[in-house]
Amino acid sequence: MKVKEIAFTGTPVTDIKRAREFYEGVLGFKPTMEGAGGLWIEYDFGNGTFAIGCYGEMWKPSKDGTGIAFEVEDFDATVADLKSRGVKFSLEPMDTPICHFAIFSDPDGNNLFIHKRKAK
Repeated sequence: MKVKEIAFTGTPVTDIKRAREFYEGVLGFKPTMEGAGGLWIEYDFGNGTFAIGCYGEMWKPSKDGTGIAFEVEDFDATVADLKSRGVKFSLEPMDTPICHFAIFSDPDGNNLFIHKRKAK
């Protein structure tokens, strides 16, 4: 298999209204596409697409599933903003030789990362 690029990353949710309130209201994401009668919402960032989908028993959230990392412009400001909005971090901000990152969860327990690469 020769992969050209990642087409999208999808995350299952149990309540599309609650999920949209979190992703759009708390995180400030702007929807770029809505499908499946409002059960599939896409958000575009650069060349990538992140989607949430609510498909009941077919696709369930899990804290043990795939995590997605969102590259942010200002890591410290993003952490402060999320904390001011009541977001709780399961892994507080960490510093590595190549990046800064932290982990929090959406209302369904899906792991979300904020990430900032260090200059080379």
